[in-house]
Amino acid sequence: MLFNSIQFAVFLPLVFLLYWWIGPKNLRYQNILLFVASYFFYACWDWRFLFLLMFSTLLDYFTGLKMENCKSQKNKKFWFWLSILINLGFLGVFKYYNFFVESFAQAVANFGLTVHTTTLNIILPVGISFYTFHGLSYVIDIYKGRITAEKNFIDYALFVSFFPLLVAGPIERATHLLPQLKRERVFNLDNMKDGLRQILWGLFKKIVIADQCAQYANQIFNNSDELNGSSLAFGALFFTFQMYGDFSGYSDIAIGTARLFGVDLLRNFAYPYFSRDIAEFYRRWHISLSSWLRDYVYIPLGGSKTNTPKMIRNIFIVFILSGFWHGANWTFIAWGTINAIYFLPLILTNTHRKNIEIVAKGKLMPTFREFSGIVITFGLTAFSRIFFRSENITHAFSYIGKLFSSSLFLAPDFEEKKIAMLLIGVTLVFLFIEWIGREQPHALKTFGLNWKRPARWTFYYVLIAAIVLYGGKEQQFIYFQF
Repeated sequence: MLFNSIQFAVFLPLVFLLYWWIGPKNLRYQNILLFVASYFFYACWDWRFLFLLMFSTLLDYFTGLKMENCKSQKNKKFWFWLSILINLGFLGVFKYYNFFVESFAQAVANFGLTVHTTTLNIILPVGISFYTFHGLSYVIDIYKGRITAEKNFIDYALFVSFFPLLVAGPIERATHLLPQLKRERVFNLDNMKDGLRQILWGLFKKIVIADQCAQYANQIFNNSDELNGSSLAFGALFFTFQMYGDFSGYSDIAIGTARLFGVDLLRNFAYPYFSRDIAEFYRRWHISLSSWLRDYVYIPLGGSKTNTPKMIRNIFIVFILSGFWHGANWTFIAWGTINAIYFLPLILTNTHRKNIEIVAKGKLMPTFREFSGIVITFGLTAFSRIFFRSENITHAFSYIGKLFSSSLFLAPDFEEKKIAMLLIGVTLVFLFIEWIGREQPHALKTFGLNWKRPARWTFYYVLIAAIVLYGGKEQQFIYFQF
């Protein structure tokens, strides 16, 4: 079941009405309802993988209890590593097995040898990367003594499977979400309105921006050999807009949906395309993943509080892991490596925390220096996204080679250029709206609170009309490969 589907438009109101009919005085039954609804939501994609989700949940639930009851550090460590290895093992088999086998066969073939390998004809379970990371953080936090093991199985299972974040995040922490699931949640009309606004904005990002940009990005990347450099530049631009609309759109819908049930999820995007350097960009882009890798990989490795060679090593490990997490392809590893190279000068010169506050805070326009930083950061990001979108490394280098050829200065030659230019205009208006609301958790909060009622509702109607007009096809989110 996709967020941008008719099924979800029926499913969500039914669960919402039943949830608040049960009432906050019956917290146990509210959680049971959300648990059942979450498993139904996941089963609509493929019911067979419910067993994998349940196994992962049971594994980490009982591991937590076992670790807490262990009387020796040795036994505690045994249960900890057992859970880690099984979780990563399942993720490796379903997501990375074929990649490793095919890469090994290709490497051997380069030496003139032939190896007969067997790949698995399996479907990648939707959201496996997300709910695996939920479980891993829970087990690690118990092992480190940051939290105690959850005794109520329904509460823990709901933490892992809560349907707004089940298939594509944000990646939640037990320290943030579990306490909310265990306390009484009272209906709040303002929260409901704010949640609906964020859902509306997320649907606009997904359907009007991401899905439309995807059509041109696909057309250009799939025919890159036949197009000139300027067309390829537009392809990278469309895909950069597509990724943001898709990723942040899903997060907005998820966060807004959770708010309808009185639950606050972690913020996942904070206007990243207004960042003045790459370090700021990754503090604002996919925040739940960036912070997860920082807390559970980068800092345990020593972070930046070590000697320079190890610090460089840590940066490359984190960014390459981030790339590999996004997909089992050398293009993602190349994408992660490029971003590590972008990040290195900032951390080596200790300027990676120079831009903490939102750009031009309290002002309408940025300074020339801030604007230049935004443009350069956006350009570097768009360039690295070529690897993210390309079919393989050869395709990426071929794309880049033609992009930076003399044909870069010719008029673009892809189809429907006039409509594409209109789409870019709409996207720029969308970014302007985000610029105006950049000091708020989401852009529509500013518009919803500050505008006079007629203008506000006219704006909402325009958004809804655009969503209905372009919402004929239920295109999947990029996240569904995770």
